[in-house]
Amino acid sequence: MASEQKLILWPPLLRGTLIQRYKRFLADILLDTGERITAHCANSGAMTHCSEPGRPVWVTHDPSPSRKLSYTWYLIQMKESLVGIHTQIPNNLVSRSIEKGLVPELAGYQSLKREAVTQNARLDILLSDPVQKNCFVEVKNCTQIINGLAAFPDAVTARGKKHMEELAMLVDSGHRAAVFFLVQREDASGFCPAETIDPAYAASLRIAHARGVEIICYDVRINLEGISLHQPLPVFL
Repeated sequence: MASEQKLILWPPLLRGTLIQRYKRFLADILLDTGERITAHCANSGAMTHCSEPGRPVWVTHDPSPSRKLSYTWYLIQMKESLVGIHTQIPNNLVSRSIEKGLVPELAGYQSLKREAVTQNARLDILLSDPVQKNCFVEVKNCTQIINGLAAFPDAVTARGKKHMEELAMLVDSGHRAAVFFLVQREDASGFCPAETIDPAYAASLRIAHARGVEIICYDVRINLEGISLHQPLPVFL
């Protein structure tokens, strides 16, 4: 089990109520102060299981003149768990957790590089070591729950399928490769591919795993202070 110390602390948060999420990257929110705002939604997925109007949400405020929208949506309170919806958080959290030795599956590497460009893709993490094989890691943000299981993706993802194919090719070339599903909520009992949403991605995940790509899944501890890696979840293919 990973440390309970919050590896990422949120910027100052403002509470409100979600009115609607639309055009993928926009969310209308009524702040507790009574002000109605439009916040940036840093999530291109469908967010089917974490964008219910009327739910409490938390945003940050940065009035920098270089920003088109000064508010950014970070959290939503669903029935069973607080859910982190910002898609930059998983890469940051997984990278920091690996560097602190909190992911036994990926321990023992001398260096970690963010964004590794391969022949056909840009992957999230490259772990290097003079003794071990290089390990390429692609991190996926998971916010969807289906029948108690975290499920990815929540929308058809040709890019995700391409990543799985690239990871499998890297294994074929003699490297180590893994896909890391980070579940930004606390109410999942395991993980499975979202077969009914994107059967092509589910098939690519199974094929890649059969060719040697490792599947790692962790959930988190998340509250209004911050977020930390919690524990590995069982994977059901």
